[in-house]
Amino acid sequence: MSDIYIPGVKSRFDTEKLVEDLMKVERIPKERSERQVEHLQAEKTYWQDLSRRMSTLRDSARFLYSFQNPFNEQIVNSSDTSVLSATSTREAVTQEFTFTVKQIAQADRFLSDPIEDSFAVDEGIYTFSIGKESISFPFRGGSLREFIEILNRRGRSKIGGNLIAVQPGKKSLLIESRITGAENSLIFSETAEALGLRSGMLEQATGVSKSLREEVLTVDPGGTAFIPFNIEVSSVQSGILQFEIATKIHQNTVSSADQGEVPPEAAANQSSEENPTGIPSWTPLEPVAQVDDMQVLYLTYSDGTNSALPPIRDSSDFNTYHYRFMDVAGDKIDKTIVSLEIVNQNTHRSVSIRNLQLIDSEGEGGMRPRNPVSVAQDAVVTMEGIEITRPTNKIDDLIPGLTITARNPSDKPIQLKVEPDQEAVKDAIISLVGNYNRLMADLNVLTRNDERVIQELSYLSEEEQADLRKRLGVFMGDSILGQFKTSLQRAAAATYPTSANRDLALLAQIGIGTDIRGGGSSSGYDPARLRGYLEINEKALDGALQTNLPAIAQLFGSDTNGDFIVDSGIAYAFETLTKPFVETGGIIALKSGRIDSQINQEQRRVETLERQLALKEASLKNQYGQMEGAYNRMERMSSSLDQFSQQGNTR
Repeated sequence: MSDIYIPGVKSRFDTEKLVEDLMKVERIPKERSERQVEHLQAEKTYWQDLSRRMSTLRDSARFLYSFQNPFNEQIVNSSDTSVLSATSTREAVTQEFTFTVKQIAQADRFLSDPIEDSFAVDEGIYTFSIGKESISFPFRGGSLREFIEILNRRGRSKIGGNLIAVQPGKKSLLIESRITGAENSLIFSETAEALGLRSGMLEQATGVSKSLREEVLTVDPGGTAFIPFNIEVSSVQSGILQFEIATKIHQNTVSSADQGEVPPEAAANQSSEENPTGIPSWTPLEPVAQVDDMQVLYLTYSDGTNSALPPIRDSSDFNTYHYRFMDVAGDKIDKTIVSLEIVNQNTHRSVSIRNLQLIDSEGEGGMRPRNPVSVAQDAVVTMEGIEITRPTNKIDDLIPGLTITARNPSDKPIQLKVEPDQEAVKDAIISLVGNYNRLMADLNVLTRNDERVIQELSYLSEEEQADLRKRLGVFMGDSILGQFKTSLQRAAAATYPTSANRDLALLAQIGIGTDIRGGGSSSGYDPARLRGYLEINEKALDGALQTNLPAIAQLFGSDTNGDFIVDSGIAYAFETLTKPFVETGGIIALKSGRIDSQINQEQRRVETLERQLALKEASLKNQYGQMEGAYNRMERMSSSLDQFSQQGNTR
């Protein structure tokens, strides 16, 4: 049936197949140009990937000697991070400190008595003060949960609240300040004070309970005095010990004999040629050193122990000091204070004290917390025996470049050691070696037509190996890449000047090289070791970082002529070699631009050939159509002649 010819439906001579066969030959130049475009696009992609590899190596190399290099990074190690921790910046200096955390900074946190779930908060204006800050908001009345929601929303991260289920059907209201420091006490005002009283969070304080001494007591230089009183700490632990102190500087508090001046009678004895009395000549005494000691106040307990109050300030005017008993008593909460002792070890300063009082309220306005979870207090730490007080637990103004965080009080001395961040340096070096090896792998694949260079890369997945096979030997004849690869290998094996001289001038001396793990032993011929890949002996690298970090920094980048610009080192060499390839207008940019021009040229040729092929195909179809039409006309004419002849014969 396929040979049946149907006029108008099927071509007698299968014109379409004839035209298609002829066009296949005509399309060969176009298909060749299209394949060339694909090849050029793939080649451009290979150059772009190579550029990324070079840029990555350049960045990791530049990082090792730039201003932000890891050799200047510092870390802080604490002997007990649960008590004291610290962080450092690059400004920190390698050193070691001893700290003791006496107390941590806290904020006021007050808890109410257990109250019924049905407890209703009254309507009114609720005002809370934290130090100099004041927060006030209206409440139209409602449940505790509604009040807490508004308090947390209006508290502006300075005050907040919570409900704690302490018993079935009962909750305790917790209101807390979120600002630490002794000067940031939480004060309730207006309707808030009434809520505190009604919920059992606050209670009325009794004010001043006892005046221990009103008149002035002056202690001269070198003197000691006692103010006796018997107070059980446990009974007044919420109270305050308050007094006023002034100091006075004396210019001439040391005798002339102590200063080494010669008495008149001694001078006479010295000037006399004879000494009939037999009195020995006078020998001057060494001058007495001046003593400045502001640690003058001590609380003495019934068991004979004592605790020091913080140092006072030097001032000729009386200044008021107040200390919470629960802060200064520490672990002596069950003891009895028998006296306040003034020990004046100064050689030129007298100390005067007056108005010593015991106050039975911490709060203002006659209110005190009934169930304090914590009270506002400063952080107190000692550094090398020097006491420091701060309102927060984060102290960043004590040591340049160091932020110290007090976490828990402890009598145990804590060692803080500031030292170079060797792990950061190690990670940066490993990153450099890894980027170098990946670039070297790409160079070996692109410039060599040897399947073994791919098989040696055992860390690659099957998909990555298949992709590399497409690139195998693509740039085998590119002399620039060959020279670059050789220069890169030479830079990795070259010597560089350091402060350690010959003891540290090569990468191999810090455990990095082409045959480090083999140790140079004769383990047989391994062509992979000739490809230029670097290996790392991590143990040797750790040892070098531990003992010779400054020289390692110079090994990767150093200034040899004193102009404060790095001009030597392995990292500097890598950056210098890769820069001409990856910079704007560099080698790879020029090659990519040339490839773009070739792609554009080939694409224009493809477009031209497509137009020509379209015209050619139309022309062939037209010619074969005309041929088939002529044949059909001739066939019809022949048929007409046959019919005319048959008609003549029948006549």
